[in-house]
Amino acid sequence: MNEVQRFFIEETRLGIPTDFTNEGIRGVESYKATNFPTQLGLGHTWNRRLIHQVGLITGREARMLGYTNVYAPILDVGRDQRWGRYEEVYGESPYLVAELGIEMVRGMQHNHQIAATGKHFIAYSNNKGAREGMARVDPQMSPREVEMTHVYPFKRVIREAGLLGVMSSYNDYDGFPIQSSYYWLTTRLRGEMGFRGYVVSDSDAVEYLYTKHGTAKDMKEAVRQSVEAGLNVRCTFRSPDSYVLPLRELVKEGGLSEEVINDRVRDILRVKFLVGLFDHPYQIDLKGADEEVEKAANEEIALQASRESIVLLKNDKNILPLDASGIQKIAVCGPNADEHSYALTHYGPLAVEVTSVLKGIQEKMKGKAEVLYTKGCDLVDANWPESELIDYPLTDEEQKEIEKAVDQTKQADVAVVVLGGGQRTCGENKSRSSLDLPGRQLDLLKAVAATGKPVVLVLINGRPLSINWADKFVPAIVEAWYPGSKGGKAVADVLFGEYNPGGKLTVTFPKTVGQIPFNFPCKPSSQIDGGKNPGMEGNMSRANGALYPFGYGLSYTTFEYSDLKISPAIITPNQQTFVTCKVTNTGKRAGDEVVQLYVRDVLSSVTTYEKNLAGFERVHLQPGETKEVTFPIDRKALELLNADMHWVVEPGNFTLMVGASSTDIRLNGTLTVVEPGRIPTTEADKDSSPVSASTNAETANNVIDNNLTTSWEGNKGDYITFALQNGAKVDGVSIAFSRENGLDTNFEIQLSSGGGQFLTVYSGIVKEYNKLLDFHFKGTTASDLRIVLGDDRIGITEVKLPQLKK
Repeated sequence: MNEVQRFFIEETRLGIPTDFTNEGIRGVESYKATNFPTQLGLGHTWNRRLIHQVGLITGREARMLGYTNVYAPILDVGRDQRWGRYEEVYGESPYLVAELGIEMVRGMQHNHQIAATGKHFIAYSNNKGAREGMARVDPQMSPREVEMTHVYPFKRVIREAGLLGVMSSYNDYDGFPIQSSYYWLTTRLRGEMGFRGYVVSDSDAVEYLYTKHGTAKDMKEAVRQSVEAGLNVRCTFRSPDSYVLPLRELVKEGGLSEEVINDRVRDILRVKFLVGLFDHPYQIDLKGADEEVEKAANEEIALQASRESIVLLKNDKNILPLDASGIQKIAVCGPNADEHSYALTHYGPLAVEVTSVLKGIQEKMKGKAEVLYTKGCDLVDANWPESELIDYPLTDEEQKEIEKAVDQTKQADVAVVVLGGGQRTCGENKSRSSLDLPGRQLDLLKAVAATGKPVVLVLINGRPLSINWADKFVPAIVEAWYPGSKGGKAVADVLFGEYNPGGKLTVTFPKTVGQIPFNFPCKPSSQIDGGKNPGMEGNMSRANGALYPFGYGLSYTTFEYSDLKISPAIITPNQQTFVTCKVTNTGKRAGDEVVQLYVRDVLSSVTTYEKNLAGFERVHLQPGETKEVTFPIDRKALELLNADMHWVVEPGNFTLMVGASSTDIRLNGTLTVVEPGRIPTTEADKDSSPVSASTNAETANNVIDNNLTTSWEGNKGDYITFALQNGAKVDGVSIAFSRENGLDTNFEIQLSSGGGQFLTVYSGIVKEYNKLLDFHFKGTTASDLRIVLGDDRIGITEVKLPQLKK
């Protein structure tokens, strides 16, 4: 890399350093790097702080390895479970995708160590029949669904995390390819969302304008359309001449103006300056890079992510966790039991040591019990995928392997069957026509279960599966997704009770492909038919309901919800309210609960979702422990797209629901929104506060109350933001910090001129507490000032900022 960089700096006319790019949705795609679960697994952690750490590690390792640009995160929203790239989404809730995407980008772009590139913009993940084709054409969605589902995450991540890169998608929408759409790549992306980074095409998306879409007559026309639309960088595995030469001709002939070229180049240079390429173009700390990608602390975070991503789907009679002291022999079988490839797929680390589920169980049972293993069957059979349509008879070889698994199960005290998917069944260009277990996997499971021995099903896969038979006849089911290189240990920890699973579903498990589209959120009564009586004389003609609904997940302990409060209960559209409740661990084991907040607009001018996710928090509770959980609610959670396609908050009542899943609501209350001036108390009619915070938002105003005894507190990476007066020029701020242990701490002051991107203008160390300290920096015009904490458990008691918005 350094030699290539040296060429660009020393041998080219302008000496502009080049930007080395890589993939990174589950860790940097390098031979050595920290290997995390696939992004779908990360979504199931519901843990913002953990996702931030994953992003921080990914960005830091990328920079140490010489990369300044990483193609992550995926901001597509899962809509059709058959889709091949379902394994790459965080889930099917736009709110959850946005929340986790924000934290991933903030971590990756910490201190502008790299530029994160969100993909795929826009309307990419819902093509008819989940068929990708080669151009991902013909998405099935209305303009309203595009805005509410697919635009929403990008808009929030750009504005709230300062995303520096966006990848334009292959697909068209309403007949117009996104790759050549000025409306999407400029009017919406830059004009409306305030994006100030660069746009890169998906690989060969420029060529597809004429080879697939047929909207350009040749490559030269495709280049012109793309650059005019807003493209900054073309991605391909072909020779650059195919793009550079037509581009030169277009400029020379006047087909592209110099003004357009300057704008596109300016965006690229801005990002290069922000990530420090002009100051530090070379990677000179090779020893540090080796140490970074093998750091034990990073591996611990990867293991934590693997554990937290696991969802317990079924646990009849508390068969789990397994009691190792009562087991002499354990039978392990299934095509994914000793598989490693799920942790070595595209867009992540490629040459790391993987702990399979079999190895994890063997290490756990070493010296305690004998582990019997046979594969049982392959991931798919020789006739797959046609065998999803035609029931071919088992071959003698297939029957023999299943019988071997049965014989071992008969010898054992318990059987663990590890099934699911892999690179053959899921991934880019691997959409399916079925959601059943592929190949002979169900045959294997039925045969093992027929022995009468206790059976635990472990799923390693990249999409929800219709496991109806298993749900009815197998006592315990564990969903592990693609759990990364530490996945086998994480699964074994769950099976034997060293870790209590707390993951919750961010996707819906349909009972059959005949229900698709079937996902969350949905319109009222849209996922059931009218018939209620099954059987020959009944009126029910199809299966209703999800096999497992959005937000669902079991635990080895139990939780009780209580004391719901909404304060204030009456607000105006631009005000904020806070929803609090208490959660108690009523069981005998420590565990995590993902507390979920849902909102329903009771009466609206257009049909809105039956319930929409508006908040979540993963909390850890010891047996008997109670914690209070607080959710801030502002207009983002209450808005709808009205008949004129404008985002508005309509006055009226909103039902707020807190629960353990989208169908397991434990508490509910009513929030009333009224027109400004209609609130009965004058205090509540005040304008919204100029102070906001990334955490503990309800105490943010404590820093401007002229009282050094009240404070806002946060941990490392948390921040508090101050809206400034229009045209304000700021060159300093006074801050009073607090810290219980009195140790020195570091912090940053950042400024933004709009669009969600903040630049650090001051980095300092705090040595004195509970007194106002003055901090000065080079003055500039700004719209917002942000203070970012550099350590855990730091408080800010007071801030003096004359330019604060009144």
